[in-house]
Amino acid sequence: MAKKGKKHQEAAKLVDRSKSYEVAEAVSLVKEVAKANFDETVEAAFRLGVDPKKADQQIRGAMVLPHGTGKTQRVLVFAKGEKAKEAEAAGADYVGESDYINKINQGWFEFDVIVATPDMMAEVGKLGRVLGPKGLMPNPKTGTVTFEVEKAVKDIKAGKVEYRVDKQSNIHVPIGKISFDNDKLIENFVALTEQLVKVKPQAAKGTYMKNASIASTMGPGVKVDVTTYTRR
Repeated sequence: MAKKGKKHQEAAKLVDRSKSYEVAEAVSLVKEVAKANFDETVEAAFRLGVDPKKADQQIRGAMVLPHGTGKTQRVLVFAKGEKAKEAEAAGADYVGESDYINKINQGWFEFDVIVATPDMMAEVGKLGRVLGPKGLMPNPKTGTVTFEVEKAVKDIKAGKVEYRVDKQSNIHVPIGKISFDNDKLIENFVALTEQLVKVKPQAAKGTYMKNASIASTMGPGVKVDVTTYTRR
């Protein structure tokens, strides 16, 4: 543990915590200070000027990043008949009905995302207590409750990410891996920033994007100047 702490401290010295960097500079710095011996995930974090306790200031949705996240998501689809066949053809890892509901109730979680057709939600809803705390419950806002099963599965496989404001008004989203080219990380970050600006609640007052940063799994956070995107 001490070894990791030392590496982290050394890396942190290279980052000026009082400065907000241009996105290209921030990405270069995050890559420079990533010292772990595995391909770290790069995550973007945003502090927003919203009150998540108010229904009209909730932010939740999903988008496909231009270059994906570098992680292949395992997709479970609850569907029947033709929609089940469509899910299988689109590349879903698991497709079923009550059989998978029973497996989940018995503690099976070998998947990352669930997609369900609306006619299956009465059954899937019974898993709310199990799936809810893990953030795995399908939701129409993120496109995971839909009859457009093929599109949903393909989008997730292509690098779809969900974003949701937490109780502290923060949003955390993975934008790739340290092994990504700088340009790909930059484009993913910019696309995500622009999406969050687009979904700004009308009820939000004052500064919307209070701050933004990017960091690798084990590395220190690097602040990013996002004023260019918030002025549009």
